[in-house]
Amino acid sequence: MSTPEPEPRVGVVTFPGSNDDRDAALALERLGAQAIPVWHADRQLPDVRAVVLPGGFSYGDYLRAGALARFAPVMESVRALAADGGLVLGICNGFQVLCEAGLLPGALRPNQSLSFVCRDVALTVERADTPFTGRCTMGQRLSIPVKHGEGCFFADPDLIAELERSGQIVLRYEGESPNGSVAGIAGVVNADGNVMGLMPHPEHAVDALTGSTDGALLLGSLVDATRRVEAAVPAAV
Repeated sequence: MSTPEPEPRVGVVTFPGSNDDRDAALALERLGAQAIPVWHADRQLPDVRAVVLPGGFSYGDYLRAGALARFAPVMESVRALAADGGLVLGICNGFQVLCEAGLLPGALRPNQSLSFVCRDVALTVERADTPFTGRCTMGQRLSIPVKHGEGCFFADPDLIAELERSGQIVLRYEGESPNGSVAGIAGVVNADGNVMGLMPHPEHAVDALTGSTDGALLLGSLVDATRRVEAAVPAAV
């Protein structure tokens, strides 16, 4: 009888205004992880080597989306986890938070149409060698929904050129971008490759009833990578 694989522990942060935290937790659990709730006011993360910042409207998106969440007490520990090589994934509002916090390059601006978009979009995988895309193949086409009003990724030409050179662009919109993102960028990683943000919602594409299970490729990759990290780093006693 084969031994079942261990369930890696992945923290899922809840900010005031988060509304996809439970969806992300459910998706991770379906993919073999143990989702650990993390409250925005907690100054210390539980014993986890990966964290998901979910979608929603943290702090009501006052000032700018993610602008206030960057100051949440838990973000100090998220920064420390990332600096220590832990895995951090920001989905939609979580992507906005990571950019505001300086953990990812660029910024998310209001959609070019100035309208909220909510629909499935086609994505192209630009890199399959990150902890978040290990189950994908280079050039693979994914179908994952978006739902946002401020998802236009922006960076100046010099930064875009640097992201291209360093291979930090992980996902692009296929065809016309739903939000006007520069260079069609839908997801990026930091220079070390252990922090990623994306505007599409993979947690809403893990069940065939939704029309696509492509999101499971991304979140499943995170689960796989977390399992490897936990195996390499002994748990705290």
